[in-house]
Amino acid sequence: MTTLGLIGAGHIGSQVARLAVANGYDVVLSNSRGPETLAGLVAELGPRARAATPIEAAKAGDLVVVTIPLKHYRSVPVEPLEGKIVIDTNNYYPQRDGHVAELDDESTTTSELLQAHLPKSKVVKAFNHIYAADLTTHGQPAGTRSRRALVIAGDDLAAKATVTKMLDAFGFDTVDAGPLAEGWRIQRDTPGYGPRRNAQQLSEDLAAAKRYRDR
Repeated sequence: MTTLGLIGAGHIGSQVARLAVANGYDVVLSNSRGPETLAGLVAELGPRARAATPIEAAKAGDLVVVTIPLKHYRSVPVEPLEGKIVIDTNNYYPQRDGHVAELDDESTTTSELLQAHLPKSKVVKAFNHIYAADLTTHGQPAGTRSRRALVIAGDDLAAKATVTKMLDAFGFDTVDAGPLAEGWRIQRDTPGYGPRRNAQQLSEDLAAAKRYRDR
């Protein structure tokens, strides 16, 4: 049985946990405030879920989702995630995260920052451009006409294939934006950020995206 670890259990994290449990995953949840603060969510999710510390969630997860404010990404434990697929949901909001020079000048992307912090992990960007509430309401069976698609980006092909399979089980098609460096195409204020799109529409949104400096 696959175990999904979650570092962060806010709006996106809790919804991903719900999808995971509904699709047969075991879930280990964590946040910065302590396992006891997750008692209500664990009770809702049932026997497949338990609360832990971030280090414990990192150790327990076969796949691990990092879904915390970007400004805290250096708090993600490194050694327990070595060799693992790490799904990054992050977006950069300077008003929340403070200014990050290399993101302001667009010399890197949010997921590349996390990959640099986790050099022996396989980071895949996902879940960053869908509103949390839509995660558990927009999923549809494979083959459904105009099924909603989600973007992934990553440098490891096998890791992306694993995440694509998971997204399909959760009810979504996948559009691969390419390597992590292309993750900017689905950052805030780009055409694909937020609205419901099928795979063709989302591919067109990615192609139409412009760097902030080019607007």
